[in-house]
Parts: sequence; structure tokens; C-alpha cells
Amino acid sequence: MQSRTLRILPIFLFVVLLPTMIFRDFTPSNELRYLSIADEAIGNGDIFTFSNQGEPYADKPPLYLWIVMLGRWLFGAHAMWFLSLFSLVPALVIIYTMNRWVERVTTPAERVTATLQLMSCGLFLGLSFFLRMDMLMNMFITLAIYTFYRMYSGEADPLRSQFLFGVWLFLAIFTKGPVGLLVPLISTVTFLVVKRKLGTIGRYWGWRTWTVLLVGCGLWWGGVIAEGGEEYLRNLLFHQTFDRAIDAFHHKEPFYYYLISLWYSMAPWSLFAVFAIAAGVWRCLFWSDLEQLFLTIILSTLVMLSVFSSKIAIYLSPIFPFVIYLGALACVKLKRRGYLTASVVVPTVVWIVALPGLVVVAHWPGFEWLNVGWIYCAAAILMLAGVVAVAQLFRFRRTLRPAINSLALGLLVALFVGGFALPKINARLGYGELCRRAVEVAEAEGVGRFYVWGIHRPENMDVYLGQDVQKISSAELLEGKIGDGVVLLSLKRLDKKRELRNFVAGRERDTVGRYLIVVP
Repeated sequence: MQSRTLRILPIFLFVVLLPTMIFRDFTPSNELRYLSIADEAIGNGDIFTFSNQGEPYADKPPLYLWIVMLGRWLFGAHAMWFLSLFSLVPALVIIYTMNRWVERVTTPAERVTATLQLMSCGLFLGLSFFLRMDMLMNMFITLAIYTFYRMYSGEADPLRSQFLFGVWLFLAIFTKGPVGLLVPLISTVTFLVVKRKLGTIGRYWGWRTWTVLLVGCGLWWGGVIAEGGEEYLRNLLFHQTFDRAIDAFHHKEPFYYYLISLWYSMAPWSLFAVFAIAAGVWRCLFWSDLEQLFLTIILSTLVMLSVFSSKIAIYLSPIFPFVIYLGALACVKLKRRGYLTASVVVPTVVWIVALPGLVVVAHWPGFEWLNVGWIYCAAAILMLAGVVAVAQLFRFRRTLRPAINSLALGLLVALFVGGFALPKINARLGYGELCRRAVEVAEAEGVGRFYVWGIHRPENMDVYLGQDVQKISSAELLEGKIGDGVVLLSLKRLDKKRELRNFVAGRERDTVGRYLIVVP
């Protein structure tokens, strides 16, 4: 029965995320920027070098941007469902790989619970549908380390597998940069040191592995020089890597940052996983090569990323699968403990208060947009899952798996139901509806320019508008220096500008979510 459940789970997870993949608008901060960069590359005929609003963009390797460009070429427009596949499918591949990895030391029921935990785990769930290259890189990192382990354990021939090892490593680098190489390199070398087998490093990091890496990087960097010159390559290799690592110009955080972010980025299972792993270490339960490798990956990656100057919670995502599955392996030996039960009770309480909490919050000023039937249904599902979990905590005295399964399934089903609310709240999440309405207003008024005031990252609205927008100041708007066009304003910032608010009040306008469309 549980084996059948494992086979069905990927289909279930795909269906759960389908409404989000279909109905969600692109977020302004990163997703819309990737689309704009891809459009610019297509317009300029670029392949290896990119720009954003005319400025060089050497922040990321080309693989993911090629995928975005491919989607635009195939469908004539950017399709959310297509691009989301390159987040969801890698997540499912990671889950499949992790389950294969622990197959010999776990039961199908234990793997079902680990799968549900990982898929419902904070940022891992978010990365499964948001348009970022992180999940794709994480997949290649996982596959690379899995290939290393198969060579180490004698399951695969090192002479043949070194090529495959090199391919996964190169693809990880080609997706998001040096971290794709550093995580497997530091993890595996540290593991060999721990096992006192550093002398065998050539079996894994041999000439075949390095040949694949050097040839792949050589072709990539050669294309960069041919297309963008040496300055772009220096930006790519040094400014966006060493400068970020040593003295970040973005996301600079203290050394202990990840010790804090781990708790919320892996919610609701952070307490459970950390308690289980800590207990496993304290009781000396991790004696197998598999468990020691997972622990090495977690600790070495955590230290490495903490040393780097640039930090955001999502950078730690490569270790999420190993944290969840090592916690699951620990629980096989720990059975049910009081501190583990307490770690499950915490999300259970949160689930139970989801519906009454929503009723209260939805009536607060500024949160009225939460009054959507689908959102209330999602909160009710969470509350029901919490109630079921409470019953299972009392009924099953020796295991926490039924309660964990109920909480995870409740969250995933709630996400499925809540996804149908997206058409009603997209105006608050992205710029798609705002720009479509602005185009309609511009056509009705016979004007062709678009101006923005007080809106976060408006430059990538060109994806929707087909032209660049122009930022304006309050003075320019009040003094009538705006030519024929449509002005898009932030209502939140407008509330703090009385003079500008009075000026706007007497002009034609439309409200779209948190924004205002005005014809001066």
C-alpha cells in the first residue's frame, strides 16, 4: 500500500501545485526581471551575455535564462505553467533521488512521511513553483553527491561515473554559479577526511571529472568573450563571485544569519528536524556512511555559506533535503520522544487557529483582500488537518508519522484550494493586471507613454507594456511636466503625500489592487 502511495505522490504533488502554476502572476522582484532580461536577449540576439534595461547582467549563468527564452520562442509569450515546470520537476527529481538513496534503510511508510515533510517544508515548497534557478541547481547538486556516494559505496564504477559526476557538477555551475561546485566539493572532501580516506579523492575528483568541468566552462567562457568581451567575463567570474563572497554589495548579513533563518525557512519542520538530528548526534546514532555523509553535507555547507558575506535564506536550500531525510533516519532509531512530540504540536496549534486567525486578520485595515471564499476554504482545511493531527497524536503512541502526514497533506491541499483565489488577488501580487488595464486606458485616451511613481521595481513592466516606463517625481507630476501618457501610482505611498493626493483626486483614474491609474 505504501509503495503504491510513493508512486502516486508525484502526481498528487503536481496536481496540488497546478492552480498556482496556472493562475499566479509573475512577481515583480525577480520573476519579472528574468522575463525582461530574456526579452532583451532575444531582441539583441544575445546567447551568452545578458543585460537588464541596457545594463550588463552578469549575475547569473545562462542556463535558466535560456529556458525562459525557449518558453518565449515556443509560445510567443511567457507562460507561467511552462516556466513553473522547471521548478516543480527538479523538486520531484530531488525527492525521487532522496527516496532511492535511503531505500535500503527505510520502509515505504517512512519514505512517504519524509516526502511529505520535504514537499511541505517552507522555502522548498515555495521554490517548487516560484520562477528561480535555485531548485534546478539543487537538483544537480543532489544528483552529483548521489553519484559520488554510489562511487564511494561501490554501487557504480568510478571510471564511468566520473563523467556523469562532472556533468552534474557543470550543470549546477551553469545554472547558478560557483555554489553549484562548492557544495559538492567541500561536502565530499570533508566526508573523505572524516572517513580518513582523503587519499582516494582521485577516484571521484579524477581527470575525467575535471575534463568535463574544464571543457564545459571553457566553451561557456569562450562564448562570453566572443559575445561580450573580457570585461563581461571579469564581471561574471570575479565581481559576481569573489566580491560577493568577501564583501557583498547585496544581501550582506552577519556570520550567524543562517542559524536564525533556518528556523523559519524550513518551517513547519525545522524544530522537528533539528531536534531529531541533534538527538542523533548526542546519542551517537549516525554510524553508517549514508548518515555521516548527510550530516557532513549539512554542517560543511552551513559553515561555508556562513563565511560568505552575501546571505539570503534561499541560499541554504541545497541542504534542505538532507536535513529532512537525516531527521527521518534519526527518527527511525529514536521512535517517539517528548521533545519530538512537542515539535509537532507547535505546527498543529498553528493549523488549528488558521481559520479563526484569518477571520480576525481579514478584518484589519489593509487586509480586506483576504476576504475571498477560496482562502477561507484553505484555512478551514488547515484547521481540520490540525484537529485530525491532535487525534492521531493521542491515538498512535509510538509514532508521529500519522500526525505529520496529516499536517503536511493539510498544507498541500490548502495550497491547492487557495490557488483558485489567485485571480482575485493577483493585482496585489504582480503587475500583470495593472499593466493590462493601463494599456486599455492608454488606447481609450489615445496616448502611448507610461509613467510610474512610487512603484517598486517598475522597470521590468516592459514585459507587459512592450515599452520602457519612465519614473517621475512628485514635482514633475504636480508641475504638469508629464507629456501625453498614463501615470501608474502606488496607493500606499500616495496616502503619505497630501498635496499629490489632492492633485490626483480631480483626474480620471482607475484602481487596480494597490495601485492607481491616472490620466493627467
